[in-house]
Amino acid sequence: MRRAILAVSLLALTAGANPSGQTPAPQYSNHLINEKSPYLQLHAHNPVDWYPWGNEAFEKARRENKPIFLSIGYPTCHWCHVMEAETFSDPQMARLMNGSVVSIKVDREERPDLDRVYQSYVMWSYGDGGWPMNVFLAPDLKPFSGSTYLPPDDRAGRQGFRSWLLQVTTMWAKERGKVLDAANKGTQMIAAQVAAPPRPGSDVV
Repeated sequence: MRRAILAVSLLALTAGANPSGQTPAPQYSNHLINEKSPYLQLHAHNPVDWYPWGNEAFEKARRENKPIFLSIGYPTCHWCHVMEAETFSDPQMARLMNGSVVSIKVDREERPDLDRVYQSYVMWSYGDGGWPMNVFLAPDLKPFSGSTYLPPDDRAGRQGFRSWLLQVTTMWAKERGKVLDAANKGTQMIAAQVAAPPRPGSDVV
């Protein structure tokens, strides 16, 4: 009897074990899979259909007439990892994003030029800056709405990412003229900021 109980216990312990010792294949992969950046590789198996910054994503946005969701971060950014885990790893959130926007991930350590340009827009429009830095762009890359970290859903009076996404995509569908006006104003602001000489003591790069 004891031998039978021991055998059952061993079977229970080994059930589901991977006899080959190999790591199971990821459930999802996206267009970041061949990128070298550790930060982009962190997102390469999100259910979000991420693209790197480049013509493939831009052409998709123009062809499908969708706004671009641009998210910029870096490997040691705490809130970047939090948003990756609680928002960009959520299949339901990914379905919303994949159906309504073209999503682009950028490592600020690879592209400080892009980070500087769009960070200036977020600081101007949102009132604060930081990472992850998230911006919605028209297909011509003009920004019209920006934020930093957001929780996945509304929390303690703070708008969540889901409601922001739905708000932006509804405006894109129903109030396109207002969105494009905002994008033109945002672009003018960026041009003015980039052209301005650095303030004394500024550590902005």
